[in-house]
Amino acid sequence: MRDFSNCRRIVVKIGTNVLTRNERLDSQFVEAVAADIASIRSAQRQLLVVTSGAIGMGAREIGVAPPIRQVSMRQACAAVGQPLLMNTYRSAFAAHGVSVAQVLLTREVLNNRRSYLNLRNAVETLLGIGVLPIMNENDSVSTAEIGSAFGDNDQLSALVASKVDADLLIMLSDIDALYTGDPRLNSEARPLRTVSALTDDVLSSAGGAGSSFATGGMRTKLKAVAIAERAGCRVVLAHGRENAVVARVLAGEEIGTLFLARDRLSNRERWILNSAPAGRVVVDAGAFAAIRRRNSLLPTGVVHVDGTFAAGAIVELAVADSSKVRARLITSLASGDLVSVMGRHSSQVASLLGPGRKEIVARPEEIVFID
Repeated sequence: MRDFSNCRRIVVKIGTNVLTRNERLDSQFVEAVAADIASIRSAQRQLLVVTSGAIGMGAREIGVAPPIRQVSMRQACAAVGQPLLMNTYRSAFAAHGVSVAQVLLTREVLNNRRSYLNLRNAVETLLGIGVLPIMNENDSVSTAEIGSAFGDNDQLSALVASKVDADLLIMLSDIDALYTGDPRLNSEARPLRTVSALTDDVLSSAGGAGSSFATGGMRTKLKAVAIAERAGCRVVLAHGRENAVVARVLAGEEIGTLFLARDRLSNRERWILNSAPAGRVVVDAGAFAAIRRRNSLLPTGVVHVDGTFAAGAIVELAVADSSKVRARLITSLASGDLVSVMGRHSSQVASLLGPGRKEIVARPEEIVFID
């Protein structure tokens, strides 16, 4: 039996395919999931919801038929659908005496350290006063194309779980588990009840996309699991139409697939790891070996710089002769300055850039390794 008795903060992600029936929002399901979530809220347990469905709901309201590919039209549908979706949630939770708050997110909010901390403080306050945050991507104003800012709400839910220090992420989908193959095509495919690590074999089980309004498939769900896994947050993938599924998962029933977590990173490390990079720094093998030993990254080890970024930006780190990203870091030098001093000894930085400039690229505590 699974043990979630120590889980104090839980994120529940509700997918489009679960929320809708015949491509219409199923208000009876929303009422059922509200009752389910309300039943397990307590002084010891805090819940957050990440929801999909705004674009589809808005499209139906204004009579736009799928597929909707034009970004501006998808943004318009999201703007129409978001208040309708939230009103449905508000009514469903109000029946159980639960107040809800709408929290709309963009990548920019999570990438910027100050706005992220402001968001975190607001969410902590909402949870502290007993309000249930309901979160979604702010599709109407996002500067990235819809679906590219977070990839989808699967990954958004994992980022939320990471950034609010959640102990468990429950992803409610229209599939009941991760299988060894596609059960629609392979009668011998069997469900995996516990996955200890995202190996190549596990990743090869990923499937395709969902309905006309959904953007997530099994592959995106596994990407989300990888984000939560690095944050020390366990994930349960389960069928959202199971009766009282959230309460039953937390009670330890073997529903869906449980993905185990790695050791928890610090909040700052998770922010570095999960923020969108502004560029890339390529180093030689010797420099990479040095930072692996918890030394600072020095200009002498840098061999190439991609992108234009300011000092204090988060960038990817790769090793020469390999395209694989090995880490992310906060750079103390802007891209132009870094190009001017790369390959040079730290003692030359002042003469090249002027006095008072940082002589290192990144300190050990500002470097987070991906593997």
